[in-house]
Amino acid sequence: MTKLCLRILSIALFMLPYVAAHVYGQSGNYTFQINDQLDERIYAIDRLTFYEDESNEMELEDILSPKMAARLKINPDFNKHQFSTNKTYWVKVAIQKTPGSKKNWLLEFYDQTIDEITAYIPVGNGFKEILLGDKAPFNDRVFSHKNFHIPVENQSEGTDTYYFKIRSSQKADIRIAFRSYNRFIYYALNEYFLYGIFYGMILIISLYNGLIYLAIKEVKYLYYVFYLLSVGTFAACVDGIAFQYLWPSRPEWNQPASGLFSFLIIVFALLFSTHFLNLQRRFPSMHRCFHILLIAKTVLFTLGLTFFPVLLEIQIYDIVPFFLILFSSIYVWVKGYSVARLFVIAYGVLFVGVGLKAMVHTAIIPHSTVLYYSLHIAFLVEMLLLTLALGDRVKILKDNRDRAMLRSLRQAETNAKLKEKVNRELEQRVNERTQELAHKNQLLLEFNQQILEKDEEIKRINALLDKDIWKLKSQIRENLQARITNKRMSYADFTKIFPDSSSCLRYLEQVKWENGFSCKTCNHGKFSKSSKIFHRRCSRCGHIESATAGTVFHGIRLPIEKAFYLAYTVISEHDKLTLEELSKLLDLRVNAISSFRVKVKLQLEMKGIHQPEWEDIVLERSHELN
Repeated sequence: MTKLCLRILSIALFMLPYVAAHVYGQSGNYTFQINDQLDERIYAIDRLTFYEDESNEMELEDILSPKMAARLKINPDFNKHQFSTNKTYWVKVAIQKTPGSKKNWLLEFYDQTIDEITAYIPVGNGFKEILLGDKAPFNDRVFSHKNFHIPVENQSEGTDTYYFKIRSSQKADIRIAFRSYNRFIYYALNEYFLYGIFYGMILIISLYNGLIYLAIKEVKYLYYVFYLLSVGTFAACVDGIAFQYLWPSRPEWNQPASGLFSFLIIVFALLFSTHFLNLQRRFPSMHRCFHILLIAKTVLFTLGLTFFPVLLEIQIYDIVPFFLILFSSIYVWVKGYSVARLFVIAYGVLFVGVGLKAMVHTAIIPHSTVLYYSLHIAFLVEMLLLTLALGDRVKILKDNRDRAMLRSLRQAETNAKLKEKVNRELEQRVNERTQELAHKNQLLLEFNQQILEKDEEIKRINALLDKDIWKLKSQIRENLQARITNKRMSYADFTKIFPDSSSCLRYLEQVKWENGFSCKTCNHGKFSKSSKIFHRRCSRCGHIESATAGTVFHGIRLPIEKAFYLAYTVISEHDKLTLEELSKLLDLRVNAISSFRVKVKLQLEMKGIHQPEWEDIVLERSHELN
């Protein structure tokens, strides 16, 4: 029965503040009573007496005036979501002192992100002013703790009234704890112990994955290290640990640092997920979507850093990247990428944690200790699961490699057996082929002997043919010479002998070099073929000489076969043909015909030949060429 009464009494004491809030209503004031039986009481702003100063110009004297007494009241419908960054909040806390208490007491503000807290502590007949908030240097605090604390004086009877002037550039969670020093020390030591475990695990896992990156050079491990460090630093900013240990003299860094590392968390989460899930190959559309998200988040961060600081806070839309990462991991897992199984669980937990933190931050759901630390818990679980996922990925890849090696060994054994079989068959075929080739080789030797005999016979016949051909050529040349020297040959007969330019050039080549080649530059007698037809190239100096060089036909602009006939008219009876008749016959201009005939006659006059023959016309310097 006694235990039951004590329980009822405890419940009554616990419910007393709520009952008091409704009893006093809108105009009531709640008073903290020092009681050694209760080590701790925590009240949110909806259970505190406060006033919203829209002018931001009121001072303590204005708040203490009689007309403000009715305006300072409890508003049970007010929550963090209604907090305005454009207003100043005045909070009144009344403490009924109990000098007989054996404990020391303090007031504590939980939200470490509040910019300015001016505490007015009753001292005698006045008030002592203490500046708190994350805009004040850390070393100015009464206690070296991440939260803001005000010691409570309890030496005399009566009720002390404390006033707090609060301003913040981001939504603040005005929550005041009234607790004893013993409770505070116990709570602080346990909290910092858990923080040490949390941040120590982040550093250890970061170092572990950094060493893995140095060993295997896979960029996903580097992104994961940066992601973990961003998570750790962001959590330290939110907890006030970063301000306490990293930049205690730089309070102006608090808000930009929190925004920076929340931005880096999303950036490295997207990059790590892209490489871990291999989205470029397995989910290209989501890979492009991630790039768009990176650009959008970068733009928002830049705007928040320069123009709109509110964008640096955690927003409800920050859930979107983590939702897309979770969706992508589920998609590639369903598509058969088993490496993503632990990744899905990790980001499922993180997605829930981020969602709860964002809803608590925007006051969509009420505050609680578990929900306040939901992001820490989610990050811790996700960090462990992602580390296991990276190890699981290595294990899966190793198993795949082992299976591939086993298949390769089995295939190698099969190939070896097949190779042995093929070698035996090849050896048998080679033996058969060798015997066949030996037989055929014998036949080839016999055929070769017959060919040698035939070759001797052919050489003998060729010698006879060469002799006959030489005689025939001599006869043809004599006939050709006779026909050319026939001074009554018509143009039609002449074109049968020289029908085109090739026949003319071939004739010049024969007449010019019938006694051998002699280079005009170095008098060398050996030549090689040139890239151009009817040209010869000196084997010593490389000089190239054409068949027309050194003849009356060199450099002419007339068709050479027509020039041949004009030269022939000089020594034939057709010399009596007029220029007009030759022009009509050859389809050439009169001037061209006249110029070429003059050139031929000048050559004959220079040689002093009065009864010229054909070769006297063809060769300008026959005595040099021969």
